[in-house]
This record gives sequence, structure tokens and C-alpha cells, in this order.
Amino acid sequence: MLSIIICSRTKTLNTQLTQNIAHTIGCLHELIVIDNSANKYSIFEAYNLGIQRSSGEFLCFVHEDVLFHTEGWGIVIQRIFNLNQEYGLLGVAGSSHKTRTPSGWWDCKDKYKSINIIQHYPNGKSVKEQYGFENSVLNEVVFIDGVFLALRKKIDIVFDEKLKRFHNYDFNISIETRKKQYKIGVTNQIELEHFSVGNLNNEWIKSIIEVHKYYRNFLPMHIGSSTDADAEVFSIKRLINYLLAFGGSKKTLFKYCFKLFLMEPLSKSNINLFKKVLKT
Repeated sequence: MLSIIICSRTKTLNTQLTQNIAHTIGCLHELIVIDNSANKYSIFEAYNLGIQRSSGEFLCFVHEDVLFHTEGWGIVIQRIFNLNQEYGLLGVAGSSHKTRTPSGWWDCKDKYKSINIIQHYPNGKSVKEQYGFENSVLNEVVFIDGVFLALRKKIDIVFDEKLKRFHNYDFNISIETRKKQYKIGVTNQIELEHFSVGNLNNEWIKSIIEVHKYYRNFLPMHIGSSTDADAEVFSIKRLINYLLAFGGSKKTLFKYCFKLFLMEPLSKSNINLFKKVLKT
């Protein structure tokens, strides 16, 4: 059985989603909705409440602004887990490389990404994003997106409530899964539609820096034995631009500018970025 766990910002869940789950999941399931309309819980606390109430063999943590397009997606989840006992966590988007620098899973080169999702954007456009599956239907990653998380319950993982607010619970569960020596996978066998994008702001910046500090001994993470120095440079540049865009700490901004300078002291593009920073 699958336990579907949703943290809701409203007292009652959208009936379109509940009907969509009931009509598409294709297997025995229970729906556990955590009412967080009063903002009583962090996402870590809310999901742990869902785990406590669950009785399924597999736990699915789902955003409340999605719709499933795959018929029998619950059967797909069970089949993948049953055929791949080494996997503990599954999703529809993630990366096979995670730098030491604070960054989202998407802040990497495309060659590291595995994505299968219909994504809506603020400009009104929706894009079917599917890549990374040229020769496979299940890719191993190290960091997974939180829009949809399927967890094998028997590995006995909970969300770390020392971490607060509503960001980076996916980072948390990804590292905890790897600490238990289980693999993380992204599959193209489940398609869902996501009606919003992540809320990147100064609160997210603070959270991503906090969680990287918390897990610094486990970073960087990557599939295989080789490292990628260019990936670290890529992440630092993205972080600097986030700090500029969201009004991040100037101390943090200059810290990563200095790191970037040490890694690429003669780069013309970096010099232009430093000039942009100095103007702030």
C-alpha cells in the first residue's frame, strides 16, 4: 500500500487533486493530509506527522499543486522499488552531482540533470521537461526535487526537525537516504504536472546556506569517483547572482566572490561579475 502525504496550506485539500489521485494511482492507498492552514508546522514537522500516521509500505510526499498524468503511477512506484531493492527514494527530478557550494539541485550543468515533469511558469507558459533518459528509465541521482518524493518506509528515515521553515526538506531526505546506504532515483515512468515554481527569495538563501553548513561533512556528492571543479565554479556564480537578486548578506557575497577569484583569478567574466558586486 502507498501512503500519500500532503502538507496543505488550506483546511481542505483541492478536490481536483484528491479525485486525480484516486483516479490515477491504480492501487490500494491512503491519503494523509496535514492541515497547516494556521502555519503551525514547518514542512519537516508536517511530513513527520504524516509518517507517524502512515501505514503504507511506501510513502509519497506530494505538493498540493500538482496533477498526475500517468495511469497506475502507484503500481509503477511499487514495481520500481520491488525490482530495485537498492533504491530507497524516488522522484521525477534531480541531479547526479551536488557541489559543496550552497545551491539548488538545478544549479548544475544539464548533463547532471534528470527531469520528467510538465512545469508551469509565472509567464503563463507550461513546458514538458524531459531529459536525461536517452538510454534509461531510472537514473541514479544524489539530490532530488521535493515536488514528488517516494520513500521506502522500512529504511526508517524521518525529516530532521532541527531544520526549520519550508525549504530544503528534499536536500535533507536525500542525504539521509544516502547515509543509510540506499540509492536515490529519478524515473521517467511517472509524469505529473506542476502548477508553480519554487519560491526563491532571501529566506531560501538563508535556508540553503544553513542546510549546507549542517551537512558540510557529506559534501560534495556525486555519482562515480570523479569530481568536477567546473561544477563548483558554476554553483558559486549562481549563488553570487542569487545573493545579488535577493539581497543576501554582503559578508556572504564577498566570501564567495573571494572563493571564485581564487579558483579563476584571470577570468574576464568573473571580473565583470565582481564589478557588478562592487556596485552594490
